[in-house]
Amino acid sequence: MSFFRNKTLIVTGASRGIGRALALILAARGVNLVLSARSESDLQESCEACRDLGVRAKCVHGNAAEAEVAERLVLRACDLGDFQGFIHAAGVLAPGPSAWELPENLFCDVMDASVKAAYQLARFSYPPLLRQGSGFAVFFGSGAARKTLPGTAAYCAAKAAEEHYMRQLAAETDRVTAFVYRPGIVETRMQKEGRNAEGGQSENVQGAFRPWKEKGMLVTPEQAAEKLADLLNRTCMELHGKTFDYRELPEA
Repeated sequence: MSFFRNKTLIVTGASRGIGRALALILAARGVNLVLSARSESDLQESCEACRDLGVRAKCVHGNAAEAEVAERLVLRACDLGDFQGFIHAAGVLAPGPSAWELPENLFCDVMDASVKAAYQLARFSYPPLLRQGSGFAVFFGSGAARKTLPGTAAYCAAKAAEEHYMRQLAAETDRVTAFVYRPGIVETRMQKEGRNAEGGQSENVQGAFRPWKEKGMLVTPEQAAEKLADLLNRTCMELHGKTFDYRELPEA
């Protein structure tokens, strides 16, 4: 991680789960951070924990799908200095309802968290990164991007769109290294929501999520985050335009 030491990255979804674990791992490796999440108190705790590890850290509370929030993230990252890009770890599952049952507000929450936030982050990050000639844009993907699971229609569609958005960015410029990281099956709030899903497809969702827990197939947020942090050590040529899956990466 020597390249990123004393440089600055944005991490979304940093109030809990993989995003928080990733922020702490990066901070321990000397990376300055601008953290984002919608849960203000938890976000502040993450930010303070990173500062305790000896780096500079700022937080921006709000939805990164909103232009004002995404722009503020980039401005604060530039203020910290040596802005190198973003890692978009935020996401919303909304499991259970059939595709036609999902309320509009929940559908928009899922799409905003994965797709619109990805667009806004790129919209405001790419200009300064392109001016300096290099940077990173990391998107969290999922096997859901190429599968169907009744009761998770919006999430599957959102991840497919987010992963393809990365490929479009990668095709348009190689001066910003863009790639997707699929963290595997991680014990997060999303998993708990899936195990307790309600709605017209709840049995299908529960039938998929509960065995992962029962069979001990889940990894911790720290395990998933550690592999991504290690992945950042690879060369730009190895990373650009590609999709990496936790389960296919070697152990540290």
